[in-house]
Amino acid sequence: MAMPYILDWLNLLLRWGHLVTGIAWIGASFYFIWLDNSLEEPSEDNKNKGIGGQLNSIHGGGFYEVAKYKLAPPKMPQTLHWFKWEAYSTWITGFFLLALMYYVGAESYLVDPTKYPLQPWQGIVLSLATLGIGWFIYDALCKSPLARNGWILAGVLLILIGLSAWALGNVFSDRAAFLHVGALIGTCMAANVFFVIIPGQKALVAAVEAGRAPDTKYARASKLRSVHNNYLTLPILFLMISNHYPMTYGHQHAWAVLLAIVLLGAWTRHFFNLRHKGIFKPSILISALIGFALLAWVMSPRAVLPPQNKTAGLTDTQAHAMVRQHCAGCHSANPTDEIFTVAPGGVLLESPEHIRQWMGRIQMRVLISKDMPFMNKTGMTEEERMQLGEWLSAQ
Repeated sequence: MAMPYILDWLNLLLRWGHLVTGIAWIGASFYFIWLDNSLEEPSEDNKNKGIGGQLNSIHGGGFYEVAKYKLAPPKMPQTLHWFKWEAYSTWITGFFLLALMYYVGAESYLVDPTKYPLQPWQGIVLSLATLGIGWFIYDALCKSPLARNGWILAGVLLILIGLSAWALGNVFSDRAAFLHVGALIGTCMAANVFFVIIPGQKALVAAVEAGRAPDTKYARASKLRSVHNNYLTLPILFLMISNHYPMTYGHQHAWAVLLAIVLLGAWTRHFFNLRHKGIFKPSILISALIGFALLAWVMSPRAVLPPQNKTAGLTDTQAHAMVRQHCAGCHSANPTDEIFTVAPGGVLLESPEHIRQWMGRIQMRVLISKDMPFMNKTGMTEEERMQLGEWLSAQ
């Protein structure tokens, strides 16, 4: 059995697993944030039991009463459900997917010799160092005096995200740089659960079992990390799918685009957090939508100018030959490329009919985002892109 075929199946299973576990983790996060923000004043009976808030709901044909203790129950229940493996399994599947895509295929997906002459192994080491060092810096900041002011800490963290995107964008391929910022954020989110939130919960359980008052420092630390994880859910979802949108990672100021999307995603999440508390501020959602529209306008491609020494326009035959030369190695019924053994996205560019069918896609990927040909393996020149753009505009 051919190795590329096996790798494709591994990719499918890991990506599917990453998606499923990510849904479970973020879904649980969304639910518990909604639950916390929607708690109401408990009944007198529940107050006497030490309940701090309660919620009544209906779902799936049944009624539910959910109660939250002010701190802990007087006696630990026999069965206590923990929510941790959703986070761990999301990170594990994500890391293996990262390794399969960007480590096994480092020479194709990770390093970009036109930016920085890294060997594949050097790129892998830098990738791992980014995840590890990034977590230690973030963790240290959360334990520093900056944590006393959430807004200042958030501002510092946003600056670091922007710097990370800029730095990685100067050494890795465009799509790898975006993906690694997502991997860094995801690593910090999962590590928050593993190193802070779960140990804090264990300390709380141990205190209740020992009959002593729990130390509030664990609750404070867990709350801070939970808030960070909550506001990063929408940005991390975008970064998980960012490889499908070269207009973002292929932009000349990709780091600024990424930072803007992180901010807009967190701002959108803020609307829902307030909504759960009964505070309805549509201005937040409207401003976020306006922000996305402005970002799209700022990023919009400008007119493609012809080269100064303009050559004669391409004939149909010449344009078709250029597309076949630079694109058909991957986009054909029987690709000759060593990486892509099946045409990406099912897009075929072997015949004039295929080229007419996918003119819009060609214009977007070859002329605007310029992420095709993939890693510019075929050495397509700027003049060729301009010539092809003139021909496409004339069709």
